[in-house]
Amino acid sequence: MAITPMAKAMIVCHRTQVSDLLEALQEAGICQILNAEEAMISKETPGLAASRERPKDLEELVARLERGTSFLQQYAAPRKGLASMLAPRPIVGRQSYEEVVSDGDILRIVDQAEQLQAAMEKTRTEIDHAQSILDLLGPWRALQTPVEELGRLQSSVCWPGLVPQQHFAEFQTRLEELGAAIQPVSTHGTREACIVVALRDHAEQVQKLLRSHEFEIVNFEGMTGTVAERAREYEQRLQDARKRLEEQKGVATTLAGNLLKLEILHDHYRNILGREQTRDSVPATEQTMILEGWCRKRDYPAIEKVVARFNAATVAKIEPAPGEEGPVEIENVQAVKPFEVVTRLYGMPHHLSVDPTPYLAPFFAIFFGMCIADAGYGLLMLGILAFFIKKMQGDKRLLVMLALCAVATVVVGALTGGWFGDAIQKFILRRDANLAIAFDPFKAPLVFFGVALGLGYIQLVSGLIIGFAHNLRMRNYIAAAFDQLNWIVLLNSIVLFALGVTGMIPAAVGKMFGYLALVAAATIFLFSHREGGVGARLGMGFYNVFSSIFYLGDVLSYLRLMALGMVGAGLAMAINVIAQVAGGIPWVGPIVAVLIFVGGHVFNLILAILSAFVHTLRLQYVEFFPKFLTSGGREFAPLAKDYRHIYIEKAGK
Repeated sequence: MAITPMAKAMIVCHRTQVSDLLEALQEAGICQILNAEEAMISKETPGLAASRERPKDLEELVARLERGTSFLQQYAAPRKGLASMLAPRPIVGRQSYEEVVSDGDILRIVDQAEQLQAAMEKTRTEIDHAQSILDLLGPWRALQTPVEELGRLQSSVCWPGLVPQQHFAEFQTRLEELGAAIQPVSTHGTREACIVVALRDHAEQVQKLLRSHEFEIVNFEGMTGTVAERAREYEQRLQDARKRLEEQKGVATTLAGNLLKLEILHDHYRNILGREQTRDSVPATEQTMILEGWCRKRDYPAIEKVVARFNAATVAKIEPAPGEEGPVEIENVQAVKPFEVVTRLYGMPHHLSVDPTPYLAPFFAIFFGMCIADAGYGLLMLGILAFFIKKMQGDKRLLVMLALCAVATVVVGALTGGWFGDAIQKFILRRDANLAIAFDPFKAPLVFFGVALGLGYIQLVSGLIIGFAHNLRMRNYIAAAFDQLNWIVLLNSIVLFALGVTGMIPAAVGKMFGYLALVAAATIFLFSHREGGVGARLGMGFYNVFSSIFYLGDVLSYLRLMALGMVGAGLAMAINVIAQVAGGIPWVGPIVAVLIFVGGHVFNLILAILSAFVHTLRLQYVEFFPKFLTSGGREFAPLAKDYRHIYIEKAGK
């Protein structure tokens, strides 16, 4: 498959029916509608403009529902088990959905949740305040003097506070030198609670001393009576507030029984908000609204059917403006579709480029399998992934792609004799047996070396061929000849010339391809850069010819396939040796051996999967894509219903 052909449509609708029309288009999910700034009709007709009337009431309702659901989720009964992680959103039948969204009384739950949340925040504030006061009073419980008396001295000034213990002796001596008195109250951690009293005439000097010794003044302002009395009062307040908070949590837990209804309402009104925001952003006249947008060509008849249901609306297919770039959607056959994950991670191709997915799919699976190269690991991956695919909600393309890569891993592992390393030989056959394999990477590493380089070379040349075919299809014959065909000829001629030199093919044939390589190099030198003056063209041409050495670096990058495969196999064999040695321990040997075998191979498998995915991804992005792909496409994003908290059960299920 390729990039999906897109069509541009313009729908003109009377204001009275536009909301219902947008709902129908949103239900269909097949049309991406442009706002007034993007629509070409706005640029061609300056008098058109969007109404820009924000649906503030609806925005506020969605925000309230969002806050309400977030609040009650903390008190809802948690879904237990692995299933809750894989399928966190409840499935709601269409009838149940309609009953909830049509029940106006449910919005009262939002009011109750908001009031309860405000009350709980107030209670928590009271708890924090009471606790902070108790922390303040803690060091002063032994003080018998009413705190209000500390500020009533006539000729003296009193400073209650805390001073670090390491400074206390020096601090006391310095105070006595200034004629001030100090009364220790208690020790609190690393600080000493004390009261400093000095004559008002010496107050300024004493204050400087307090600051120099890190004296932290404690303020009892607003308090009366002894510290012990105030502490008992705030302990009671703290106890009452905590009890009240627990009661409020109980009410919240009861209210959380309606969480699903709020989640349904949130998703419902969020979808309404989406289409209302779309309505208020499109170009409009006094009586009509103009919906200009993109759809897949095959979906245009469906749009016509939707619009035909409205007597005050009409639709027409229009040609894109010169230079206008439409959104990009890629579609592939079922076997290739999971690998769209790789393309979408990279970014959508330009709308005039080519979809790389069908070309990268076989390479990605094979390279992934070579990086792990163990049939036992592949089978284990398949079993785990099959469980996750069956249980998980949402987009499963990544899991399916990894499952296909696991199949390739089984094939490569079987061909190279990898079954949890050499577990078959060590624990089943119990001898150094030769399995029916294509080659052993440790006995014939050069074979693995050659396979990795050969596949890398094939992928790089395939990229050039894809670019060549695409340029021919786009009738860009000059680019096809000088940007791809020349390189295809040059690279293959160099390879065949090298084979002739080594005697693997007749020397005369190799010599002929050597001359052909010189012709291709000369053509690249003269015509690969076709802009600017003669000097610039020849300079860039020389650079491009020199760049042929970069292809050698690109091919060598594929040796990481061999390296990862052999490292993983080596670690698996080491785990087997350790497990075998541990098995000889008296009494507990078999148990220890099993633990080492299972734990070690699980750890090795996790490392292998991460390494295989990252490095295989890198080979596609860095080595393969630049040979033919032009990126920068804008992904097709049709107006469609989106459910964040729930799944709507499909008809017939």
